[in-house]
Formats: sequence, C-alpha cells, structure tokens
Amino acid sequence: MASGEPKAKKLRLSGRKQKIEVKKIEEKKTEEKKNEVEKKTPSKLSPNSLFGMGNPLLDIIATVDKDYLDKYGLKPNDQILAEDKHKALFEEIVKKFKVEYHAGGATQNSIKVAQWMIQEPHKVCTFFGCIGKDKFGEILKDKAEEAHIDAHYYEQSEEPTGTCAACITGDNRSLVANLAAANCYKKDKHLDLEENWKLVEKAKVYYIAGFFLTVSLESILKVAKHASDNNKLFSLNLSAPFICQFFKDALMEVMPYVDVLYGNETEAATFAKEQGFEDTENIEEIAKKAQALPKVNKKRQRVVVFTQGKDGTILSNGDKVETFPVLEINPKDLVDTNGAGDAFVGGFLSELVQGKELDQCVKAGHYAANVIIRRAGCTFPEKPDFH
Repeated sequence: MASGEPKAKKLRLSGRKQKIEVKKIEEKKTEEKKNEVEKKTPSKLSPNSLFGMGNPLLDIIATVDKDYLDKYGLKPNDQILAEDKHKALFEEIVKKFKVEYHAGGATQNSIKVAQWMIQEPHKVCTFFGCIGKDKFGEILKDKAEEAHIDAHYYEQSEEPTGTCAACITGDNRSLVANLAAANCYKKDKHLDLEENWKLVEKAKVYYIAGFFLTVSLESILKVAKHASDNNKLFSLNLSAPFICQFFKDALMEVMPYVDVLYGNETEAATFAKEQGFEDTENIEEIAKKAQALPKVNKKRQRVVVFTQGKDGTILSNGDKVETFPVLEINPKDLVDTNGAGDAFVGGFLSELVQGKELDQCVKAGHYAANVIIRRAGCTFPEKPDFH
C-alpha cells in the first residue's frame, strides 16, 4: 500500500500541474482577446485633443435660377472671392430663396468631419477663428454647436461674419466667398489669452489649412512651435496653388514645423515649381522632396500626403512612397466634389488623433471623402459607417 502513495502523490501533482498549465493558457487567451479588443477599440479620446485654426465661413446653400446668376455675373460652375458688386448677394439670397446654413471654411470643414467620424465624446475637436458680432455669426455658432465642435471665435465689430454662398442650378454650383471677418483674426486679442492658450495646450494633434497663412502667420507659428517643442503633431495643408505661389515665404517659414503635409496634385506641382524642384510632374518625387525639407523636431519624420482626385492617394513616409486607391463611385452618384479635400483631411485626422497607423488614416480619409461627394456642400449623414 505504501509503495502506491508516491505514485498517487505524483498523479495529484501532475494533475495540479496540468490545471496550472490550463489556467496559464486560458489567461494567455484572455490577454490576447483583450489586446485584440484594444486594437479595435480606439484609445479613449479626451475633449480638445484635436485643434484647428482657420477662416470660419457660414455656408449659405440655395437653389437659384439663371437670372440670379446673371444679375451678379456668376458662371454656373465656379469658385470666386466676392467683389463689391457681390456684397448684396448674401442678404438677397436669404430673402429670395429657401436656404440651408452650415458651418464652413476649409479648416472648420475638416475639423467638423473629424468630429463626425469620431462621434463620441463630443468636442474632441477645438476650432479658433474670427467672426462678426452679427446675425450670421450667431447662426455660425449654433451650427458649430450642432456639429459638436468646441468653437471659440474671436468676435469683433469691424467686419461682418465671413460667408460663402453656394448658388445651385441643376447639377452646377457657383461659390462666392466673402472672407470679411475671417481675415481679422488677431493673435494678441484671442490666441494669447490664457483661457484660449490652455485649449491649445490640451491638444495633441494640430491642423491648419494654408489659407490661414494669408491671415495670421504669427498665430500659426506660435501653435507650430508649441507642437514642435512638445513633440506633438502639427499638420498643414497647401490648400491652393496661389498659396504656394504668392505666400511661399510664409509657407516656408512654417514648413520646418510641419509633421504632416497635405495637398492635391495641382498644389503639389505648383509647390515643386515654386521651390525649384527639378521634377515638377512626378507627384511621388515631389512628395519625397517635400518630405526631405528641413525640419526642427527630429523625433518625428515628416509625412507627406497628396490626393489626386479619383486617382490614388500618395503617402510618403520614411523611405517608402505608397499609393492607395480611392473608393470607387458611380458617376451618377457624384453630386459635388468641392468638399472632398477637406473631408479627406477630416477622416485622416480622426484616426491620426487616436494614434492609428497611417494606412488606416488614409482609409478613413477616403471613406469620408466618398460620403461627402455624394451630397451638396460639406455635409454628411447622422452617423458614419466606417470600420
């Protein structure tokens, strides 16, 4: 009988050992499952994580007739800056036609799309810009609130709130923008104020469209330097060929702080020409050259993202240049491509601020642009369907 005891003991021990092994395997599986869930679940975002600053415009969208276009000398499909002869158009369109209002302007559009993609919590996105103390300014504040962005406007009385009238006739859309107050942003009157600067400090990703270079270079530099000094992510958009041409000194003053540079193929080609790059045709080469321009924060290598409409998006990162195909769309479903660039950036930023991989950021950008081009203006359904 005694001789069987060690054997029984051994069996008990090996049974216990097996239980421990099984427990370890189960724990490992639980851990792996948890990691998998964490990978799929975005890191919990806190309010004011993403900061944007730019030219806020109230978009006024209306279906008009040909006589109205003729009265103001507008082409059916065009984008222009308002001249004196267009000043009365903004009040008249509201009186004469049924209008829709939206918070607009390039940076605000991107910030709005990013918040829509993120959904919860609200006010992950902060926006600064200048408006007037007027009726359109009040509507703009309401619209920003509806979009769940944390907009802090510098309000002044000298200029009215900037507006962009979208005069729709059939499938055409004639845009007339009156920057007005958007041109009046002042660093010392708004950005430097303690309560506002605290919001800048709360952010971890920053985005400014190149259009703002024409308004307040000193404000852009203050934000860009803060991002660079604190190893946060600062991004800028080339925005338009005229920015690359006529504001290139201001652009190149900001460039050393740029971690992510956005643009489209036309802007990229103009930028290359103005910078004296040898190759001004090959967008991939331009992206590599732009990436290699001097940079202050050496801890982050610059990433360059160039969209090309229906052609693939080019991403230059490290020593790799990749092309990502856009989502296909039936030409019959195409309504308005005007907000596509802003929407792409908004989608990209929504993943970037959550620390996602760059290919996922591009994917989100393509999704958001694909949604927006099916609708008039930079508008979207209640919820995204992005995975």
